[in-house]
This record gives sequence, C-alpha cells and structure tokens, in this order.
Amino acid sequence: MSANGGTKAIVAALLANIGIAVTKFIAFLLSGSSSMLAESIHSVADSGNQGLLLLGGKRARREATPQHPFGYGRERYIYAFIVSIVLFSVGGLFALYEAYHKWDHEEGIKSWHWLPVVVLVAAIIMESFSFRTAIKESNHIRGNQSWVRFIRRAKAPELPVVLLEDFGALVGLVFALFGVGMTLITGNGRWDAAGTAMIGILLVTIAVVLAIETKSLLLGEGAEAAEVAAIERAITDGPEVERIIHMKTLYLGPEELMVAAKIGVPACESAQDLARGINAVEARIRVAVPIARVIYLEPDIFSAAAAAAGTGAAADTAVPQPQNASGEAAGRPGG
Repeated sequence: MSANGGTKAIVAALLANIGIAVTKFIAFLLSGSSSMLAESIHSVADSGNQGLLLLGGKRARREATPQHPFGYGRERYIYAFIVSIVLFSVGGLFALYEAYHKWDHEEGIKSWHWLPVVVLVAAIIMESFSFRTAIKESNHIRGNQSWVRFIRRAKAPELPVVLLEDFGALVGLVFALFGVGMTLITGNGRWDAAGTAMIGILLVTIAVVLAIETKSLLLGEGAEAAEVAAIERAITDGPEVERIIHMKTLYLGPEELMVAAKIGVPACESAQDLARGINAVEARIRVAVPIARVIYLEPDIFSAAAAAAGTGAAADTAVPQPQNASGEAAGRPGG
C-alpha cells in the first residue's frame, strides 16, 4: 500500500510541478521578478526530485544477486537522500544567491506587473491539489501518528519527501506572493528579494530535515517497538521456544525486515523435531509481521545460572574460548 500510495503521490506532484514550473518561468521572463525566478527553479528541482524518487522505486524492485543477496530495497533511501541534496543546492542555495544579488541590485517588477500575482495564485491552487493527494495517501498508513512522528519514523521515504516538498512549495508560494505583492505596492524591489530569501531559507531547512531522516534510514533502522513486541510474542507463543536470549531487527528496505534471534529451546530428541519447531516459529513471525521476510533463528539451551553470573546466557553449550598468554580466556563464552 505504501509503495502504490507513494507512487500516486509522486506522479501527482510531478505533473503539478511541471505545469507550475513552465508558468512561473514565463511569468519571470515577462516581469523580471526574482521571486518568480526562485520559484521557477524550485519547481524544476521538485520535478527532478520526483523523477529521482520514481527511478529509485523502480531500481529497488530488482531481484537479489549474489553480490547483493538482500536485494536493492535500500536504493529508495539513496535516491531520497539525493533529493535532499538537490533541494538544498539547486533550490535553497540558488534562491539565497538570487536574493543576495537582487538586494544589492534593487530592481522592481519591470512589466506585466500583476502577472506574477495571477501565476502564484494559480500555482497555489495546483499545488494544493498535489498536497491533498500526498496527505490522502499518507493517511492510509499513518494511523494515529502525528505528522511529525510519521515523517520521522516512516520507513518508506517517498511519502514524507513528497509531503515536505509540497508543504515547502505551498509556503514558498506564499512567501513569493508576499514579496511580489509588497514590491508592487511600494515599488521597492528589495521586498521581492526578501521574499526570495525567505524561500531559500525554507528550502534549506526542509533539505536538512530530509537529509537527517534519510541518513538514519541509510545507516539502518530496527523495527518499531510495536513490531518488536509482536515478533517476540510470535516467537514465544508456543512450546518450541522457552525464551529469547537476544534478538536484533533491521530494515533491508521500506517493506522488508530482517529478524535475527538466538532462542532458548527445550531439549529435543532429534534434529528433525528441532527443525520443525523453528519452522513453526518462523511461520508465526511472518503472520504477526508480514514484512519480516528474512528470518534467522539460532537455537540454544538457556542457562539461568550462567545468565545470572554474567558469563553468557548459553554458557552450558558454549564452545571454550582460546586462552591468551596469561592463561585468561580471550573472549567471553556463551551467547
């Protein structure tokens, strides 16, 4: 659902931004407004960003290879990170440079004085439809989370990126409308430059937020607390496992979770019984958390005495550690 919803929101934003970019650029050529130029570049950058997100989604669907045995799911994170760089440089820094240049070379709007206002109002209407689509698709997976938490914790990067871009575009249009309107009222071109600077600061801020959140996904995030609890219940909800010794989770992509756990199992009469029990546990995990597609379970015999002594929860079955020159164990036993 998240992938389909993300694609729908991206396409809606892409179509809106292409149309908006063309009309803004025409308005800039006719009026000479720096706010219109900044907004034109902003829309061009957003259009390129949506193209990058679509490309990342397509490349992430490639089959796993021996060189990349866990697949290419994280490629979506890489392209989302590239989006933050494009938004920072092409959108934010360009707008700040244009504002600096126009502040020192003050110029009013030369001709077609009210055309930028008409274009900006029309752009706000078109951008609102794109933003509405992003909100609607996000609500399918957001649940009862706040918008801030959704953007910070979402594992699929497309919807948060489009949400922030559309929000930034709407606010940027308001800033541009303010700068253009004040320039028309006062005849002072520095209002136009001020609106451009506000757009630049906004885009840089959004780009930094995107970079921080996407970096966390690139580094690798574990499952959410609710998912961890569901996996733990699935593992221990049966006679095959006495307890979890330790467990780690990792998102291999937005819709693929890896689970690795060392589990304490009761004594078994045969390896066949042990394998049957592990398969049953894996099946329960996949029912509880369907995106848990890669599961590694290591069975062991839990030792309460060893755990209490701090020598390893499975010390009774641990392989003896090699001794160093002083006769001390080179590593801690157990696991």
